[in-house]
Amino acid sequence: MSIESRLSKANFTVAAHRLDQLPPDRGVEVAFAGRSNAGKSSAINVICHRRNLARTSRTPGRTQQMVVFELDGERRLVDLPGYGYAKVPLKLKRHWEHTLDAYLRTRRSLAGLVLIVDARHPLKEFDCLMLDWTRAAELPCHVLLTKADKLKRGAQAETLRKVRRAVEAEGWTATVQLFSAQTRQGLDEAREKIDAWLG
Repeated sequence: MSIESRLSKANFTVAAHRLDQLPPDRGVEVAFAGRSNAGKSSAINVICHRRNLARTSRTPGRTQQMVVFELDGERRLVDLPGYGYAKVPLKLKRHWEHTLDAYLRTRRSLAGLVLIVDARHPLKEFDCLMLDWTRAAELPCHVLLTKADKLKRGAQAETLRKVRRAVEAEGWTATVQLFSAQTRQGLDEAREKIDAWLG
């Protein structure tokens, strides 16, 4: 079975507001995180070859729960809340900061995190916070520099170099690639990374 076929089996399971609402902590799961409007839902849909698996919206921060998609009885994808949304109460923002930190540190089945970063605005405060968390948790992280099609080829290459240099300088445990949900740029590379984590 191809990687695309395996990932296309993803089906919505649960939307959890707290860690205890997630499926039992066994098997393997890969999580997706990103700032609001970085293209997380579009990336998930393209990677899984499913048009409306993750809900896309023109309203930033639409994902405000941990949304779990089962691939089979032992493998899952988890869409984490979009961060940086302006219209969410401070109390909810703090809840998600605490919950995401606890999820990344304590979830034994979590094999890796895909961090969605807008290639036009890389390594903002939240991106760096997530990379700090994954380093502290000794969790593998793969950065997708999304919306790469919005940049010219030279700018793409320069952005990739800058982000890789920053990752190395900070000692973050992350790999980095360019990605576009529109043109499918970097799609095979992203799928291979996720498939390797899922085993």
